[in-house]
Amino acid sequence: MEENQEKNMPKVILITGASRGIGREIAKLLSKNNIIIANYNKSEEKAKTLKLENANIDIYKADVSKREEVRNMIKYIIEKYGKIDVVINNAGIDQEKMFQDITDEDWHNIMENNLYSAFCVTQESLKNMLENKSGCIINISSIYGISGGSCAVGYSAAKAGMDGFTKALAKELGPSNIRVNSIAPGCINTDMNAYLTEADWDEIKEETPLGKIGEGIDIARCVDWLVKDEFTTGQVISINGGIVI
Repeated sequence: MEENQEKNMPKVILITGASRGIGREIAKLLSKNNIIIANYNKSEEKAKTLKLENANIDIYKADVSKREEVRNMIKYIIEKYGKIDVVINNAGIDQEKMFQDITDEDWHNIMENNLYSAFCVTQESLKNMLENKSGCIINISSIYGISGGSCAVGYSAAKAGMDGFTKALAKELGPSNIRVNSIAPGCINTDMNAYLTEADWDEIKEETPLGKIGEGIDIARCVDWLVKDEFTTGQVISINGGIVI
């Protein structure tokens, strides 16, 4: 009886990069039954709007590529809510650049914001999860981590690294009842892809077996399932309309 009651209790969920795009859709969907800490860095107004629209959403400003800021954020969550049940590593940046034009600064920036941030947030959250012998970590990677993307070598490398991080950590944390999975979205209609023209979108649709573009809610639904599921770990689930099979 107590076990069933615990399963039905709201989970405390940290989502990084949650003020817009996929992260925002995840926060909105999961906030219906859970307590959400929506992390943001630059998009403060969007984050405030998200909080105003959803009573179960708390917001916290932190650059997740900075260890000290991450440590302070986790401390805040533990002190206020007593635990962290789920971490969703969604924060990241894109970069479209010919490989020979990538500078050392570009490379470090893409790795810090996409891969190191996931390492840092996960590591700082794990102490509480290990103490509770329970947890769920979901990494939002990319189709480019699977297939690679022309003019996106740094981004592709970081996302492929995130998928490897997922698989290795799932093996390590499984005995502690902590699940680790990755979701690799295809082309999703978000701010990150706002530079694409109507002709670009049409071309993508033609190449996609389902003949349509993904939306943030498509990714959010998979996240919602992974949070509830108890027997899936170490997987990279690509939601891409069939463009990569």
